[in-house]
Amino acid sequence: MIYDLPSSVCVCGTEYPIRSDYRAVLDVCKALTDPELSDQDRAEAMMDIFYPDFAQMPPDHYQEAIKQCFWFINCGAEEEQARRAPKLMDWDQDFQLIVAPVNRVLGQEIRAAPYDRKSNTGGLHWWTFIGAYYEIGDCLFAQVVHIREQKARGKPLDKGDREFYQRNKQLVDLKTTYTDSEKDVLNRWGV
Repeated sequence: MIYDLPSSVCVCGTEYPIRSDYRAVLDVCKALTDPELSDQDRAEAMMDIFYPDFAQMPPDHYQEAIKQCFWFINCGAEEEQARRAPKLMDWDQDFQLIVAPVNRVLGQEIRAAPYDRKSNTGGLHWWTFIGAYYEIGDCLFAQVVHIREQKARGKPLDKGDREFYQRNKQLVDLKTTYTDSEKDVLNRWGV
């Protein structure tokens, strides 16, 4: 069991400080899904965001550093090879739906938690944020995810869910992110 909230990770025998604030991890998640970045660029962006001292890290530590970053994002659990499941949420798109119930669980406005990225001080630890996220219970976000799940599995929506979906498609439908070149093609096709 891990009782502490880590502020560093061990990579190839060296302790590296990390940015443990939830905002840094959400920035990592955004970088990892950026369609404009190559796999190498995504990895570099992730490392630069997560490790304040990334510029001083030797290249032979990179692979282990990436593994440790995912270990941290998974709240200390080893990454499992899960079967592919439908995407039901998007941290970037859904953040406004997630923040209110997380605030309720924690009893504070999480966006107001002072955090200095440069000095890596303050903030709300990712593991604390995720603990609250797991406990949000019945809320607008839960309803949105329920409808997404029903639609992804091809199950019919009941009358109330259908009505909610018709009124709130912009909340329920996950947006597709296109690269600039894909946008150009779509524009040429008049889409």
